[in-house]
Amino acid sequence: MSILRTINLTIGIVFLACYLYQFIYIPIVIFAKNRKKYPKGTPHKFACLIAARNESLVIGDLIDSIKQQTYPAELVTTFVIADNCTDNTAEIARERGAVVYERQNKELIGKGYAIDALIKSIENDYGDVFDGYFVFDADNVNYPLEYVYDTSILDENFIDEMNNTFSSGFDIVTSYRNSKNYGDNWISAGYALWYLRESRYLSHARSILGTSCAVSGTGFLFSRRIKNKMGGWPYHLLTEDIEFSVAQIIDGEKIGFAPKAELYDEQPVNFKQSWNQRLRWSKGYYQVFGKYGKGLIKGMFKGNFSCFDMSMTIMPAAVLSILAIFCNIVLGTLILIGNGATREFFHLLLNMLWGVYGTAFIIGAITTVTEWKKINLGAFRKIFYMFTFPLFMLTYIPITIVAIFKKVKWTPIKHHGSKSNLRKSKKEKVG
Repeated sequence: MSILRTINLTIGIVFLACYLYQFIYIPIVIFAKNRKKYPKGTPHKFACLIAARNESLVIGDLIDSIKQQTYPAELVTTFVIADNCTDNTAEIARERGAVVYERQNKELIGKGYAIDALIKSIENDYGDVFDGYFVFDADNVNYPLEYVYDTSILDENFIDEMNNTFSSGFDIVTSYRNSKNYGDNWISAGYALWYLRESRYLSHARSILGTSCAVSGTGFLFSRRIKNKMGGWPYHLLTEDIEFSVAQIIDGEKIGFAPKAELYDEQPVNFKQSWNQRLRWSKGYYQVFGKYGKGLIKGMFKGNFSCFDMSMTIMPAAVLSILAIFCNIVLGTLILIGNGATREFFHLLLNMLWGVYGTAFIIGAITTVTEWKKINLGAFRKIFYMFTFPLFMLTYIPITIVAIFKKVKWTPIKHHGSKSNLRKSKKEKVG
């Protein structure tokens, strides 16, 4: 049993060595959170890119949200690519004022291919006239998972705030990601709390320290220079947002953060759907590290902290978790067979799981307290979801293991949030 105890201690020390810097991020943000302010930006001409498939029920909300921005409307053009649609998504998007392209391609399927086709269509018809390109996700209840681009609702100052950071010299900018349906259940709350933590204690900390952030699926912006350098959108792995971030960081780009540019999107509420989505993410992390790991390691040895940061984000936690589970199951079983030390074995196993739960609870509690006003729930439910957040994180352990062996297939995810529900919550909060 002492061998198993030593192994668990060693894994714990390695984990701490890998992620201690992220815990140091917390006081940096708490004590310097108002330090990073960007001046009013120079006006730029923006294109908003939306990929949609069979989005007739929800596409209008996002387009309306863009139209209601405080940013000058004449400087913003919304483009929708109706990708393999069989409904009237294209018609509704046109009625709401978007420029719409329609694409039918049953072989090159996925958000990356749709965005790439949209960018090239814009270049053909409009030339290279836009200073920057926003990427927003759309939603569908009968969509292969690669097409699940959650309907994003924007704070009215979103584009203004993104432009402030953009004008300060960042060619790629990510936003503050909140959720429309935080309080639906423990699953949606788990996602939502993680995104709040990611926005405040990863992106904001990196911004304060002058290192690179990473984009998160939706609500990000890249410049004309980045678009021309990429030659469109060449990212098609399962987690194309992480692939884009890693590729740009390796190439020497720095991704900025707009802390007041708030975006609300919708999270899954069904565990099976959540399992499938996070299985895709886990598999995608392995793919990204397999493709870009060498470049990240080279960058680390050249002193690029952002390469180290992204390496820690996509790989060690999964490897260490799998190693810990494997050692405890295999060695624990051998020990039980050999001397029957059942109580001591389960004591060690429970200590390991309690350590994971406790760490996640601390992270979730700190995020909940500091982002209290951003969470549109009553006090009791905010506190309750602090205790369920570690359970949500613990479910990642079997997911990361299964992702190694399973071939990930696209599965549909249903979304139930709405723009009206978000507005109701915000009104109740103000009242």
